[in-house]
Amino acid sequence: MHSILNRIRSPRLVAAMLLLAVVALRIFPATAQEGIALPAPATDLPAGQASSAVMVVAGGCFWGVQGVFQHVKGVSNAVSGYAGGAQSTAVYELTNDGTTGHAESVQVTYDPRQVSYGQLLQVFFSVAHDPTQLNRQGPDTGTQYRSTIFAADAEQAAVAKAYIAQLDQARAFKRKIATTIEVGRTFYKAEKYHQDFLVRNPTYPYIVYNDLPKIANFKRLLPSLYRDEPVLVSGTR
Repeated sequence: MHSILNRIRSPRLVAAMLLLAVVALRIFPATAQEGIALPAPATDLPAGQASSAVMVVAGGCFWGVQGVFQHVKGVSNAVSGYAGGAQSTAVYELTNDGTTGHAESVQVTYDPRQVSYGQLLQVFFSVAHDPTQLNRQGPDTGTQYRSTIFAADAEQAAVAKAYIAQLDQARAFKRKIATTIEVGRTFYKAEKYHQDFLVRNPTYPYIVYNDLPKIANFKRLLPSLYRDEPVLVSGTR
């Protein structure tokens, strides 16, 4: 499944895996898709006077992570891309074998006067992915699907580190958080066909099974941060 599904995400193959997954879920119910209502970070960045700031995170396939952050109040843009490797290898066909150092990532531009960096991390850990999975998310495996916070500076890194420690100490998850923190990595925008993928392909089997539940969980668990109309890279549906 990994060698085929992860590389091309074929609708026919994913549909077959979806059927198998539905059967499996009747025997082994999946809790990863339920999300979890987490407290906000005890330590956060001050709003300051700036009207725009940027956060970059990785949590598995960027389709679903982008889709979640497009629904966050105060977010003006959420772009799918790659971070962790060189510019020359920031291409989907090269990153999908896990040897480039890149992770499928999302660059979130937001207004810190409306939503804080800590609140975005709250969304990231609560509903955007399962932070306890090491180098994988759902059916996708490899370092390109790792859980990582690409901190822009030491201040972002400190808040992220403190929040991970806070959640681990509270035993918010059944397993220890596997999310890593990488500072100073460059983000590279992904190909056009990857942008707004969830919004434009809501019936795509991979999206239906793996990603739409994240949006539903977000609306249910963190309603104060959720907005119905997603902000799109293209600007229009």
